[in-house]
Amino acid sequence: MEKIIEPVVFLCIILAGYGFKRIGWFKQDDYRVMQKIVFNLLLPAAVVVSFMDNPHDMNLLWVALFGFCCSVIPILAIYFSTRKTPLGDRAFEMLNGSGFNIGCFALPVVQALMGPSAAVAVVMFDIGNSVMMSAGMNAVTTQLLRIDDTHPLSPEEQAQPLGPRPPRKILDKDARRLQRFANFRRIARNFYSSAAFMTYMLMLIVMVSGFTMPEWIGTTLRPLSNANAFCSMMMVGMLMDVPRSHADVRRVATVFGWRWLFAVIFAVAAWFILPVDPAVRKAVIFACFAPVGVFSTLFTDRVLGNARLAGLCLAFTAIMGLIAMTVINILLVV
Repeated sequence: MEKIIEPVVFLCIILAGYGFKRIGWFKQDDYRVMQKIVFNLLLPAAVVVSFMDNPHDMNLLWVALFGFCCSVIPILAIYFSTRKTPLGDRAFEMLNGSGFNIGCFALPVVQALMGPSAAVAVVMFDIGNSVMMSAGMNAVTTQLLRIDDTHPLSPEEQAQPLGPRPPRKILDKDARRLQRFANFRRIARNFYSSAAFMTYMLMLIVMVSGFTMPEWIGTTLRPLSNANAFCSMMMVGMLMDVPRSHADVRRVATVFGWRWLFAVIFAVAAWFILPVDPAVRKAVIFACFAPVGVFSTLFTDRVLGNARLAGLCLAFTAIMGLIAMTVINILLVV
């Protein structure tokens, strides 16, 4: 019974966030305020505290590499498998079918189910995952599909029948160089403007160097770390919505199918391949069932102008992921 109490509480918080939005306590875009608080304060604090409170060794670098592979493989597989799919659906599946919501979902859930000691494994997974989530996912999708993400695709562009649009060739060499430099700056800005990503990189340096952080830092950040679980689940609820058409249901079902196909494959691979302790492998398996990332809503809005549907995918996969993690925790005893 104890193994399902906290997941049920998390589910109730998600539903409460949605309920508060429905009755008008939260407005449609209020989740952006919570998103800034979580990403810029609570999640970085939770990452630092997890590193300070729990032991970590160099073997966990394999988990970071595994997390990167888990984020890259789906987006490439979806790209090659959807060549006859309309461009809008193709972009939506690539942006929402890959990447994992670790810091705002898997991290608090794993801490609740397995204890604080499992947090470092999940954080290391997210170090690899965050490379794609922070900027790589949007860059790969727009480059492979040759989409200009400075403005959302029009309905006519989204309905193009076969594959990517032809690229707009720039003949002038200086113009091409300036365009490449602008693209590089935009991608780099997504990385260094992410407080969570920069915190991951800092903790990676701390881990490799063997530096011991002062105890007062953990004492200062612990209250913020403790608030991460509640605020993250509330934010998921605020993003939650209901389908408005059969097309919405179809798109969400397709993303869900992609994500769970790869979740099962990666979970099996993590258990049998990763050269780490069984408890770490179990935490990584939980991460494989994490939902759509919050960054996916931002990128989907930028490319397709449909953040609402991405939020629906996030909320649905979050609820299903919570159920999956609870069942795995009961069945997989280490």
